Amino acid sequence: MSSKFFFLNRFIVFSFFSLFFIACNTDDDQNRISDDRNIDQLNAKVVQEWSHLILELERYCEGMRPNASARAFAYMNLATYETAVTAMPNYSSNNNRYTNLLIDFNKKSENIDYNIALNGCFARVSEYFLFSIPNNLKAKIKNLENRLSTTFGGNSNKQQLEASKNWGIYVANQVIEYSKTDTEAELQLGSPQPLSYEPPIGEGFWTYSANEERALFPYWGSVRTFAIDLDNINSIAPLPYSTATESPYFKEMMEVYEKNNAAKNTNNEDLWIAEFWSDDVENLMFSPPARQISIAYQLIEQQNLNLEEALVLYLKLGFALNDAAVATWKHKYEYMVMRPNVFIQQHIDASYQTNLFRLVFWPNPSFPAYPSGHSCFAAAAAGVFIETFGNEVNFADRSHEGRSEFKGKPRDFSSFEKMAKENAYSRIPLGVHMRMDCAEGLRLGYDIADEVNAISL
Repeated sequence: MSSKFFFLNRFIVFSFFSLFFIACNTDDDQNRISDDRNIDQLNAKVVQEWSHLILELERYCEGMRPNASARAFAYMNLATYETAVTAMPNYSSNNNRYTNLLIDFNKKSENIDYNIALNGCFARVSEYFLFSIPNNLKAKIKNLENRLSTTFGGNSNKQQLEASKNWGIYVANQVIEYSKTDTEAELQLGSPQPLSYEPPIGEGFWTYSANEERALFPYWGSVRTFAIDLDNINSIAPLPYSTATESPYFKEMMEVYEKNNAAKNTNNEDLWIAEFWSDDVENLMFSPPARQISIAYQLIEQQNLNLEEALVLYLKLGFALNDAAVATWKHKYEYMVMRPNVFIQQHIDASYQTNLFRLVFWPNPSFPAYPSGHSCFAAAAAGVFIETFGNEVNFADRSHEGRSEFKGKPRDFSSFEKMAKENAYSRIPLGVHMRMDCAEGLRLGYDIADEVNAISL
C-alpha cells in the first residue's frame, strides 16, 4: 500500500468520526459557544440554574419581602442582561437610559464565553442583593458557580475563561455601584421597620394589630423606579370608611369575614386558592415577587426560550416587580386603609382570625391594605407575560408542588389574566384584603406593565 493511499484512508476515517461526534453533541455541548456569536444560539440553562437557586435562597432571606426582594430581582436581572447585550444585535444597553449606570463596554474582550460571563455575574449579584442569606446557605452560591464553570468551561482556554468571568463580575459590580446611587433604598434596606415612623391617626386608618408591630417600609414610595414616572401613575381613591351595615365599605368587610370563615370551616377550594398564592411567610415559601420569577422560570422551560429571550423576559419582569413595589407602597401609606381583621374584630366578630394566622404568628402583613401588593405584582407580571407570549396559555403553576405544610398543589390556568385575577382574589379568603384592595392592585399593575413594555430595548 502506498503511503499516499494510507494517509488518504486515515483522513477519511478521522473525518467520519469528527462528523459523528458533532452530530451526537448534547444540548450542553451545543451550548458551549465560546466566542462572540449571537446568544440566540444558546439555550437558557445558565439562567435557569441560577434562577432555581435564587428562588431557593430567597425563601430564607429575612427582612426583604416583598420590597427588597422585588428590587433585588430588578438589579440582578439588569446585570445579567447587560453582561450579554453585546451578543444581542436586536437589543441595546440601558447605559444611556439610566443616569449613573456606567458600563464601559470597551473593557470586554473580543472572545467572550457568555455562559462563563453570566455565571460569574450571577454569583456576584446573588451574593450582594440577597443580603440576608443565612450563613449555612451561602456556600450554595459558590458551589453552583464552580459546577457551572466546569460544565461550560470545557471548550475555553484558561485566558478566555478568565476574561469571560472577569467581564461578568465587572458588569455585576457596575450595576451594584449603580444601585448604591439610590440613596433612599440604601437607607431603608438597613431599617425596614423604622422605630421613628408612627402611622397617622384617623377614622378607618391602618394601625398596628399589636403594640410590638411596626410599619414595614413606610417610605418605599421614594425608591427609584425603572419604567414608571410615579407622578403619572395615579390610583383611584378607596371606598370611604363606614361602619353602617348597608354601606359598600361594610359589605366588602363582611365578604372577607364570610369567605375567610367558609374557607376555614369547610376546607373548600377558596382555602386552596388562599394558601396556594399566599407567599407571605419567610422560611416557608418565597415572596410574592419571587412567585412571579418562579412562573417565568416555568414558562421559559415550557416555551423553550433561548438565552437571549430568557434574559429579556427576566429583565422586563424585574423592572415590573420593582416598580410595582414602589407604586403600591407609595399609595398604601397615602391612603392608610386598615386591614380587615381590625375592623372585623371591632364591628363584626371579636374572635375573628385570618387564614394567614395559621401559617404565621401575626394576623396580617404589617402595612396598610390599599392597594394590594400581591395583586399589583400579579398584574404587572401578567402584563409582561402577555406581551411576550400572548394572553392564552395552557399553564400549570407548580411553584409549590409537593409541599404538605400548606395547600400547594398545582393549579391550571388558560390565560395570564385569569391567573393574575385568581392571585388577587386569593387575598379575600385568606382574610387580609378587601375586594377593592385587590381590584385596584390589578389595575395599577397592568398600568405598570404597559410602561415596562413600552421601554425600547
